Amino acid sequence: MYWLPLTLILTSAQLLVKAGYQTKGQNCSSTDNRLQIGTYQFYSDCDSQNYCSSDGVCQPKGCRKDQFPFGYAQDSQLPPLCPKCVGSPCQLNRDDQCEPPPNAAELADTLHYGRNCQRRRMWANVTVGQPCEVENTAYIAYTGSSEYIDVASRGNCQVGLYCDSQQLTCMSMKAVGETCDGDKECSSFNCQSNGVCGQSADTPNQFGVWVYVLVGVGILGGMSGTLISLFLIHRRQRDKEREKREQYWREQNAFRQNILQMRETARTSILSLPGHNSNRNTMYSRAASATSDDSSLPILQQQSPYGASGLRNYVIDDGEFRGRD
Repeated sequence: MYWLPLTLILTSAQLLVKAGYQTKGQNCSSTDNRLQIGTYQFYSDCDSQNYCSSDGVCQPKGCRKDQFPFGYAQDSQLPPLCPKCVGSPCQLNRDDQCEPPPNAAELADTLHYGRNCQRRRMWANVTVGQPCEVENTAYIAYTGSSEYIDVASRGNCQVGLYCDSQQLTCMSMKAVGETCDGDKECSSFNCQSNGVCGQSADTPNQFGVWVYVLVGVGILGGMSGTLISLFLIHRRQRDKEREKREQYWREQNAFRQNILQMRETARTSILSLPGHNSNRNTMYSRAASATSDDSSLPILQQQSPYGASGLRNYVIDDGEFRGRD
């Protein structure tokens, strides 16, 4: 029992895959010919190069509606273009399949160039106040999570006119600010939700001078703020580096003062030894008085009288004088 629904689903999927791919000489059914719901795309059991004949067999198409048709190989022989006679069938919204009227240059616009393809070909050349034909086609449009109906209404009135759906008469398009029921009634093709013709969707926004002034002030303010911020940050870094150098100088100066103080203390202690009237004391006293003015100079090592190498001398037990490296 549980396998039956699965079998039906797989069989239906296989049929759907094969639908629209029948080639020349294969069987088809003309009852399957239809327009897809929502898109109005033509559907047939045959592929794009064939059509389903009344005999139920796919036959090659006798003509094509497009200059570059879909489904043909690059080197295949294309059928000739179909005639573009007024009143003959055509695809929806394919005005290029219709033959233009003799005064197409006067009727030309960016929409349909004086020709209109509805259920059948017709020229869009009806003047104001004259009877017209209108066709409303509902398409399915999709949003992110829902769908809605988008109605495309077209008529056979001249440029600057629209075919009223109630009176079926060509009327002049309405200016911006007038009441409307659809986009086709407005010259801007934009009937707003409040029922008033608004500006065209491609109309550029116009801003006052004050907006440009504010933007300029904002740009200058941002640049000035950035420069000031960088200056303050760099000044703070310079102050930190200067404080480090000053601290290093104070430490070195204190170390120097300590050395000078130790030197002065040593000299004083030597002068205070017993027998300070001896020649030694007199020598140190004279040396101290002679160098008192240079007390701030660094202490220098005394040079050896036995050479410039500065080697120290010593006496061993046998009384012989030797030098030590």
